[in-house]
Amino acid sequence: MSIWALLAAAGMAVGCVLASRTLVHFFQLESYQLPGYLRSVKRNAPKDLLPGLLMTAAAALCWFALGQWNWGKAFSAVLMSAAGFAIGKLTAVKKAKKPFKATARVKRLWVVYGLACFGLCLLIPEAWRWLFPLLLPLWLAVGALLAWPIERGVYELYFQDARKKLANRPDLIKIGITGSFGKTSVKVMLGVMLSERFQVLTTPASFNTPMGLTRIIREKLEPAHQIFLAEMGARHRGDIKELCRLVHPDHGVLTSVGAQHLDTFGSLEAIKETKYDLIRAIPESGVRFFPDDGDICRGLYDRTNGKKRLVNLTPSSDADVWAEDVQVSARGSSFTLCTQDGRVACETRLLGSHNIQNLLLASSVCLELGMTLKEISRGIGRVQSVEHRLQLIDNPGGITLIDDAFNANPAGASRALGVLKAFPPKRMIVTPGMVELGSEEATYNRRFGEDMADSVDVAILVGPKHTAPIREGLLSKGFKEEDIHTVNSLTEAADLMRSIARVGDTVLFENDLPDNYSET
Repeated sequence: MSIWALLAAAGMAVGCVLASRTLVHFFQLESYQLPGYLRSVKRNAPKDLLPGLLMTAAAALCWFALGQWNWGKAFSAVLMSAAGFAIGKLTAVKKAKKPFKATARVKRLWVVYGLACFGLCLLIPEAWRWLFPLLLPLWLAVGALLAWPIERGVYELYFQDARKKLANRPDLIKIGITGSFGKTSVKVMLGVMLSERFQVLTTPASFNTPMGLTRIIREKLEPAHQIFLAEMGARHRGDIKELCRLVHPDHGVLTSVGAQHLDTFGSLEAIKETKYDLIRAIPESGVRFFPDDGDICRGLYDRTNGKKRLVNLTPSSDADVWAEDVQVSARGSSFTLCTQDGRVACETRLLGSHNIQNLLLASSVCLELGMTLKEISRGIGRVQSVEHRLQLIDNPGGITLIDDAFNANPAGASRALGVLKAFPPKRMIVTPGMVELGSEEATYNRRFGEDMADSVDVAILVGPKHTAPIREGLLSKGFKEEDIHTVNSLTEAADLMRSIARVGDTVLFENDLPDNYSET
């Protein structure tokens, strides 16, 4: 093969890599998981196939205009690289909610992906090479597979370094927190409350993956820290086991078990067993904390041996911590925190009775670590709303905004509607519905619409295809069709909301889908 043909293949490979910016972005949004990436490609087929189609057109133009001459092949290599750069810019997600980041992992992927494209191009006869970019999403998947052993090696290197750092701190109290929903809220609450007495390292935001926790341990853990709060997220069976292999938690908190990430777990039973892996990992000397939900969590509590604690929103004969005198309003809540040994009045600015249950869970942990009821009550009063989780925002225009945009799930959406219902009419909701619920997604969204009917006065639905079941659910309950507005994007929804909302109205933003779920 001539040097000219090699140059043309190299130009094609570089162009394909540069044109794949949107594909790599979606791969990143899917946590670099190939099954999720392939589902994303299927879901966003027109958007994901466009870079390859444009590159194919550019490659065909270069081949038929210049490919017959050696100098033309060299020139086409430059043109293909430039075309790939332009196509990558043109097709990139505009105003991305979670911007693309050229991390070290992405840079390694680019190198392997580029080499894979170069090698594959050489296997195709020159006369047909211009068709190569048509399968751009597939070639990226091949590159990701080839890069996997490298990433696994890097992963283990950092993972083991973080494990070693934790092992060198036998004095550090490590608390694992997991659940289908509520784990971030409980983590934040617990961090604030424990800080009344201890030096606490809390994983920020939703740093709840092995590499996320590894990074925090390696970069943030200091000798002064006495407690490490590790939020543990999961989308696949075995994820919690891997996090426990890293942290080796002394105590475990289970906040909830429900329908979330059903598309990757496959069943509620798989979710339950995955979350329970945290409880299995707690040593005999540790304590396991559960909410009494009257359902799955209660069943898991009953089957658990060893030290365990149960919290309940209402007085209960077997609860270790419970609430009395609960008062929930549109501006916060008050309750009496009760234990077998005493009680204390508490006030919080958090919305919804579910947040009282989360505070009870956090309080139970604080009590186990020796804090007084007075310290716990003071800590509860300091807890702020977690960003994008029923966060109350007073708009200067006189419109009350409730931001519950993070990761809606059936239970969380139902609770959000209950909070909204406590506000006076006129009540509005802006939502694209729920995702990652597998084959049950349409059923859950229809039910969401049914529940919505008696809680809101105006519904603004984002994305006509995905929200069709919500619309059906609303109409089935007699909701007025003229009060249902369907738009294509969150930007359109916000503009519409501002045009119809008036002083005194309340608007709930329920869920905000990532870019790889957008219909626009």
